[in-house]
Amino acid sequence: MDVLTREAAEAEEHDRLSPRATFSDETRGRELAIDPDPLRTDFQRDRDRVIHCKAFRRLSHKTQVFLAPEGDHYRTRLTHTLEVAQIARSVARTLRLNEDLAEAIALGHDLGHTPFGHIGEDALEDALRELAVEYPEFADVEHPFCHNLQSLRVVEALEYEGKGLNRTWEVRDGIARHTGDARPETLEGQVTGIADRIAYVNHDIDDAIRGGVLTEEDLPSGPKEVLGRHHGTRITTMVQDMVRASIDSDSIRMSDDVWAAMMELRRFLFDNVYLSSDAKVEEPKAYTLVRRLFEHYMEHPEAMPPPPEARGEDPLPRLVTDYIAGMTDRFALRTYEQLFLPRKWML
Repeated sequence: MDVLTREAAEAEEHDRLSPRATFSDETRGRELAIDPDPLRTDFQRDRDRVIHCKAFRRLSHKTQVFLAPEGDHYRTRLTHTLEVAQIARSVARTLRLNEDLAEAIALGHDLGHTPFGHIGEDALEDALRELAVEYPEFADVEHPFCHNLQSLRVVEALEYEGKGLNRTWEVRDGIARHTGDARPETLEGQVTGIADRIAYVNHDIDDAIRGGVLTEEDLPSGPKEVLGRHHGTRITTMVQDMVRASIDSDSIRMSDDVWAAMMELRRFLFDNVYLSSDAKVEEPKAYTLVRRLFEHYMEHPEAMPPPPEARGEDPLPRLVTDYIAGMTDRFALRTYEQLFLPRKWML
């Protein structure tokens, strides 16, 4: 039986992939050198490390859009991650880019997300910004907390008892830049950034319809004419358009009309789901919960598990942020109840 060794897999990449692809044997490397794996390429190894880490498992109990959703079919941060990985891998394969790199970035892109979705992110950012006088390191950045950089921190410094996952430069770059103005340097990272938008725009519509917040008829007519009138049709349109628009381009992109339609849907979601719908009536409570946990651990750092030795010199607000950002929704709720709500046996 023939075995596909790492060397054979690397050689196959050069035969199969586009010259524009990122090749495993040409990686910029890791922060700490390690011996090559006999069977897996560096990017395959990075993908596997994410799947086996604790932060990845916790995504199954972190909010995507709906806080504490009733029902088994709403997305969580984990199912969102898997949908992004599927889209990214499909596009990378079609463009003859490195699927393993795209998948490794996609699987790690949201590891740093807080409990309760973006409302938890807002709460931690506000808490850190208020400490800027005492801790100047949080005053010199536009966003003291953002989930993409926290995801990078997870893979660089928090997993494996503070040793980090020691991932390749290309994966770290893709995670750090999957959202925001700065685009990843690799085409595979750019694929993942757009795949993230495609996934959440479409599945958040699907969940909002399932939750009775929207109906298909509520969606703006312009994007429906361009992208399609059903969930699967819209994803297919966006994915196929990304492939067509990127074939002869130096970057990964979509055509102007499809991109505009997708972004109009995104704005519609912000106006009608993310910021002002019944799906978000619990957000002020979630925000207060995260802030109170932050304040409690700033006053009582001994109540947190001791940080790994490698993280012991980090400033206290960073340690508190790391601890809270790593919580699942249900662990944050249970911790809040234990700290701040009276227990039945005491009444």
